[in-house]
Amino acid sequence: MANIVAFNPTQVPAFVQAGGNSALSQALAGSGSFGKRISIKGGVFRLYESGKEVAAIDERYLDVVICAAAGKISRMYYEGEFKEDVVTPPTCWSSDGTVPDEAVAHKQSSNCADCPQNVKGSAPQGDMRACRFNQRLAVVLANDIDGSVMQLQLPAQSIFGKGEGESRPLQAYARFLAANKISPDQVVTRMRFDTSVATPKLFFAPQRWLTEQEYGTVIEQGKSDDAVQAITMTVFQVDTGEEPVPEISLPGKKPKLAPTSEAPATEPKLRGKTITAPPVAPKAALDKLVAEWAGQTDDEEN
Repeated sequence: MANIVAFNPTQVPAFVQAGGNSALSQALAGSGSFGKRISIKGGVFRLYESGKEVAAIDERYLDVVICAAAGKISRMYYEGEFKEDVVTPPTCWSSDGTVPDEAVAHKQSSNCADCPQNVKGSAPQGDMRACRFNQRLAVVLANDIDGSVMQLQLPAQSIFGKGEGESRPLQAYARFLAANKISPDQVVTRMRFDTSVATPKLFFAPQRWLTEQEYGTVIEQGKSDDAVQAITMTVFQVDTGEEPVPEISLPGKKPKLAPTSEAPATEPKLRGKTITAPPVAPKAALDKLVAEWAGQTDDEEN
């Protein structure tokens, strides 16, 4: 691709200087299942479509562009031990991470901060919270920017905590960009697995500036129906896998793909109830949240 400019936060392209911090930047720093999505199950980047795994990437990193993000971090609580491969609805959930949603029949508390499931050690195993944090992103592959918009759901350990250099969880990465007046949709972001921990955890780092043409494409992708769906919280929904699955286009330098012949043809059918995604936090709310997070310890939210 011609006219690619390497990432340097001190050398800002003209189109970035004119834009300032975007709503996307504010949503990431402050702060259901989708047809096309990226999973980090088992410490491997896996591409899914209509409930079927269509590609597993051998590399420990994946380059993407973040084009939209849910304005709030959501929470979900499953009674008993959570099993990723078992299709069961959550017992309680919150789309804004503050109070249980109105549709919840078995609320565990009137607010999330005082909930017994929000206490460290409340999970059946380990020192974790039983109620799980979740951040939903809409991303496109860096080598297919005008291609499919995919959903990426991140767990707590990929969201919270301090970091430096190329080892920043999502919020620390977003604050680094914001401090340099950069929005995440203006750069290619490298997602890399932290190989020092047993459970899947991602770090984020900028790789290069987008070209002005690429940036225009990303802006349109972030406004698309697919992006809105990707960041919208959906409860009780799984993909049925009833429709034929086309291959995901990976133009240019393609990652090595592991065979997926053992993937099931279909998944259990369970129609979902869609919870409307909360609005993106305004600038004032972002400043307040960043100030609060500045006093947190590394493991406060894990």
